[in-house]
Amino acid sequence: NYYNLVISMKSSNTQVMVQAYRLLVQTMVKEGMNYPLHLGVTEAGDGEDGRIKSAVGIGTLLADGLGDTIRVSLTEDPEFEAPVARALANRFERKSGSQEVRNSEGDNAKAVISTKSNNYEEPGKDKSLNFVNGKTISADFRTFGLSDYSPFQYHRRSTVEQENFGGHQVPRVIINLENENLKDPAILNAVGFNYSALLDKYNLTDQACDMVYLGDKLPSFSFPGGLKQLYNYQTWLGLADQQNCHPLFNLVDFIAAGQKDEKLNFVKILAEELDIEQLKNLEHVVLVLTTEAENAMQTIRHAFTKLLAADLKLPVIVERTFDNIGLEDFQLYTSTDLGGLLIDGFGDGVWINAAGISLAIINSTSFGILQATRTRISKTEYISCPSCGRTLFDLQETTQAIRARTSHLKGIKIGIMGCIVNGPGEMADADYGYVGAGPDKITLYRGQEVVKKNVRTVNAIDELIGIIQEDGNWSSPS
Repeated sequence: NYYNLVISMKSSNTQVMVQAYRLLVQTMVKEGMNYPLHLGVTEAGDGEDGRIKSAVGIGTLLADGLGDTIRVSLTEDPEFEAPVARALANRFERKSGSQEVRNSEGDNAKAVISTKSNNYEEPGKDKSLNFVNGKTISADFRTFGLSDYSPFQYHRRSTVEQENFGGHQVPRVIINLENENLKDPAILNAVGFNYSALLDKYNLTDQACDMVYLGDKLPSFSFPGGLKQLYNYQTWLGLADQQNCHPLFNLVDFIAAGQKDEKLNFVKILAEELDIEQLKNLEHVVLVLTTEAENAMQTIRHAFTKLLAADLKLPVIVERTFDNIGLEDFQLYTSTDLGGLLIDGFGDGVWINAAGISLAIINSTSFGILQATRTRISKTEYISCPSCGRTLFDLQETTQAIRARTSHLKGIKIGIMGCIVNGPGEMADADYGYVGAGPDKITLYRGQEVVKKNVRTVNAIDELIGIIQEDGNWSSPS
């Protein structure tokens, strides 16, 4: 009979975190429970990665209508955490007062979970499983004929591969270059293609984008062979050489077009105007779903449920455009809107437009969102705690030192934990672990297995690298 509870479940894996909370609420509703929820992505890390990871997990659930308190966990000085959390909370406070959002809840957001967790009421009363319009999230998907889809486990939407989009391909990144200087090949440095003027060649990084949108602009230099170009349809028609170049249509123009790309066409559609009948029998097409709705993530997710229900397997690029936005809000909003869809298995690529945000930031944020949702791995992942009174070494300094020597190990997850109390559990998803065990004592892990104990701090990073080398997972920095 003790009801003064706030329930908190955390994970450093955003997929696990989101799915676990959804399942918890589904179960609580069935049991007639209504406890408040505290949200957080544990040990999210620092900098851009920490903010993106936190927003993917916390923001997705807030967009679902779940969450009463939040905590952003960063490996930074504590005063930097609250502004990030406040920015996330403020966005959804504004949305909750929006008439557009309120009007769309029942129509455009069938997959949204919505609960109110004010005062707990005794079990046994008829709650009608009231998520949205008296339905649970599972019932919503059954309504759409989506019995094979579950919001409680990751399953990527099945699509037909078009060139290197969709199917079993990783989600792709498209970057908008139409307003950039297309006379200088060095412009591509910002999107992962480092140009050497001496050799007149490009060197690809692990975060080289897959396609650039040029609109109606023509570059005055040759693009690298691995970089696809996207042009507006009429401009594409006039290209003398269409190798590696593809057209972007609206749906009306695509249906009417006499000439199309034989391999790959992109068709942009407003999610709120998606008409299944018009999309049937389209060939060699990748859809670009965008929206003008304030409730962007739910609106696009609703469009995906229509595609699923109709068994249309066209690949989809999700496009989001932001105007007059600051850097931190840009990272948080894009991570919420795109990350929430990717966690549900929706999206074969991302395309972010943001005036005033540099190309390098847009590119790194795009790849960061894919990394945070575990849908495309392009770098080392660090699961590092925010430090507390039990931490007996400088966590920020140590994290940076480990990052400096291991950041080239694409796909490896390294846990960096301040203490032996919570550390091993909170880095459960890591491949390797560096955990404080006492003054000048470090315990090193392979997964959840202790490999070395009481290693002196001065030797600990070398010993960690030695374990990685023993496993054959080490490569020399390029």
